[in-house]
Amino acid sequence: MHEIEPYYRWRDDYIASEDEYSPFYATQYNEFEYDKQIYNYLLHPQWDSFGSNTLYLKILFVDYDRGYTIIEFIGEWNDAINNDIMLMKRELFELMIDQGVNKFILIGENVLNFHFSDDNYYEEWFQEVEDGWIAGVNFQDHVIGEFKKSNIDYYINFGGELDELNWRSLKPVQVFKKVEEQLTKRLN
Repeated sequence: MHEIEPYYRWRDDYIASEDEYSPFYATQYNEFEYDKQIYNYLLHPQWDSFGSNTLYLKILFVDYDRGYTIIEFIGEWNDAINNDIMLMKRELFELMIDQGVNKFILIGENVLNFHFSDDNYYEEWFQEVEDGWIAGVNFQDHVIGEFKKSNIDYYINFGGELDELNWRSLKPVQVFKKVEEQLTKRLN
């Protein structure tokens, strides 16, 4: 797992540690020391910690004018033990919503599994984005199944082209447009 680094080709467009509105503003990374791990597996030092010891993330892009963000995840999403959604909501999502972000693109191809607790924080987050949305992109089938079994798919959109989006070949605004197009089709 230490060789899986967050997507870096958009760094010319956005770097969270240089964004004064980002919760990771002024974060210093040590490229020579592995300081994060999931269980016994070391992680690449570029991943960011928000308080969970099994799930890490990287804010790949934020467009405050259009109100969207793209966030990549790695690890085990565990609400049952670590209450990851509460930590994310309080430490990350609420700060972004305060800056006008109401569209969240969550990239989950490196999320290994999901453990459910309750849906209170998902419901709260969903209500706070008002005219926006939350989309899960490229989550593994068994993880989507775990989200659906817990009815979290009511709050986070999965399925269709969202499960097979070749996002790495696109610029951030193109990813946003493709996701928005899919969600608009569903609403109409």
